[in-house]
Amino acid sequence: MQASLSACTTKVLLVADPTTYKPKPGSIPTRPGVYRFRDKDGRVVYVGKAKNLRARLSSYFQDIAGLHQRTATMVTTAASVEWTVVGTEVEALQLEYSWIKEYDPRFNVKYRDDKSYPWLAITLNEEYPRVMVGRGAKKKGVKYFGPYSHAWAIRDTVDTLLRVFPMRSCSNGVFKRSAQIGRPCLLGYIDKCAAPCVGKISAEEHREISLDLADFLGGRTDAFVRRIEREMYAASEAQDYEKAARLRDDLGALNKALEKQAVVFGDGTDADVIALAEDPLEVAVQIFHVRSGRIRGQRGWVADRVEDLDTAGLVSEFLLQLYAGEEGESLPREILVPVLPPDSGVFEEMLSEARGSRVTVRVPQRGDKRILQETVAQNAAQSLALHKTRRASDLTARNQALEEIQKALDLPTAPLRIECYDISNLQGTEVVASMVVFEDGLARKSEYRRFVIRGVDGQNDVASMHEVITRRFRRLLDERIETPDLVNGEVDPDAGPMLIDPDTGKARKFSYVPGLVVVDGGPPQVAAAQRALDELGIDDVPVCGLAKRLEEVWLPSDPDPVIMARSSEGLYLLQRIRDEAHRFAITHHRSRRSKSMVESLLDDVPGLGEVRRKSLIKHFGSLKKLRSASAAEIALVPGIGPATADAIVRAVASDAESGKTVSVNTATGEIVES
Repeated sequence: MQASLSACTTKVLLVADPTTYKPKPGSIPTRPGVYRFRDKDGRVVYVGKAKNLRARLSSYFQDIAGLHQRTATMVTTAASVEWTVVGTEVEALQLEYSWIKEYDPRFNVKYRDDKSYPWLAITLNEEYPRVMVGRGAKKKGVKYFGPYSHAWAIRDTVDTLLRVFPMRSCSNGVFKRSAQIGRPCLLGYIDKCAAPCVGKISAEEHREISLDLADFLGGRTDAFVRRIEREMYAASEAQDYEKAARLRDDLGALNKALEKQAVVFGDGTDADVIALAEDPLEVAVQIFHVRSGRIRGQRGWVADRVEDLDTAGLVSEFLLQLYAGEEGESLPREILVPVLPPDSGVFEEMLSEARGSRVTVRVPQRGDKRILQETVAQNAAQSLALHKTRRASDLTARNQALEEIQKALDLPTAPLRIECYDISNLQGTEVVASMVVFEDGLARKSEYRRFVIRGVDGQNDVASMHEVITRRFRRLLDERIETPDLVNGEVDPDAGPMLIDPDTGKARKFSYVPGLVVVDGGPPQVAAAQRALDELGIDDVPVCGLAKRLEEVWLPSDPDPVIMARSSEGLYLLQRIRDEAHRFAITHHRSRRSKSMVESLLDDVPGLGEVRRKSLIKHFGSLKKLRSASAAEIALVPGIGPATADAIVRAVASDAESGKTVSVNTATGEIVES
């Protein structure tokens, strides 16, 4: 492949500003190729490919403000760009893989295993092949199976199969020592090795056993099972009962090994099933290896989202890093993905060439394969959730996050108590706000609060944010005035408020001063929150905002955002707090929306006043439950008689017949009536 690459590599002067190292117009070819961005020290920071180099590279040198934050960071970190022209898109894909492996660029997505997965290997490149469990890079001439989840499971399976396929499993040292002393090891005495070391069988006979085991592990199992059955029955008819018993035990060993692998497809499918679970900072990947219709192995890991890529782009990067460089039967005939990458045809061409037969990349639409991919997706989601839980529960990571936030926002101390606020509404109606609290990096759900916004007309998140901050901190000031600390029965002007209610012995709801207030939004929301604090005369509570689109941190007085590293623990904590506030606000909004729909539905029911409507809402809780209730069940609500219950049933039935439906917007979590 290297011989076909064009020796057309162009370098641009190493400078810091992307506008100054921008290539001259017309100097970039329009052919397929691969490009590298380097920093001022000459290190490669990003590798990419393109079927049209000029069009792709030009997109990096537009106005910085129009680039995604991650892309802008890359082009400002880089100090030069260079490219290499190739003949085809397949060659570009192969060269991109080679350069990513060689340079390990910091701005490329890195799918690295969260652990080292074991392989089952048969060393067919040796005179006397050996079956072994190994990890790490593959070697040429060795046939690999897996990867598997646990090494002990592989060893258990191999131990079972060695009685049927008695090939060598010892190390080279043990093999040579046994050959020198003329006595096999223990496995040779218990018939789990044919002992080629002492000449019990020839090298050719031992290789045949090795190839049989490779075929069995590769999925061609039915032929071996039928052959042993025939030999067992033949031995029994010949009254060679000792041999028949041994073959019966061999057959049991094969069936035991097969039972450990779940059968998912009856058509002998040979496929890798891939699924992703994403959030703005990370992506979790899960892959099930299915060979001959059975799940042979499973892998999963979590990677940082360094590049500005959608799901299709993430799949493309994953396929490149996982399969480029593989060859032969280690590649599956079919790769099932959640979304087709933009260059799926190029991948199919490259992988088909490497395998020596057709490889397809597709999205399963229905049937067992679709069901299995949904299962893989559930595993990916659980993997990401578990990763987040472990990261959140790590004391060192939490301390690091608070220190990073303190340093990035120039706070006097680490913000041990962080409060975050979010606004939720549906086209300006049912406006609600949420307040979530994290102390020492952990959620304090007992401190969460909900607000119903009443002083704002229409959809105005800025005014709503001003109202909720005003209400929360006015309560703080009120509790300071009402419950001051006393010294010798007199008010101590230097003391703070009493945080514990003497009547209940519990902490007061709004008595704690946060070390940081975070609002969900950009400069307008931050300015509104700061204005509310200024109006109340509070000057010791810092405020910042976290904008969803670019994950930028905004401060009230700064025209430019604070950019925290994408992989930083501080940004991860702020994002988790913001997402929790959004979840809590949406939950409150759904509840109020459902109740308001019930109230509007029951407005015209005769004899049903406000008190009875509230009783119904309290009893059933949602419109869905009310619709499914019978007249007899409705009549059980206090104050509702049989006649009124019948009228309610008719009103609900009339509403259902009108064609109105209620659904949840999966993007925003809001309830929508249509």
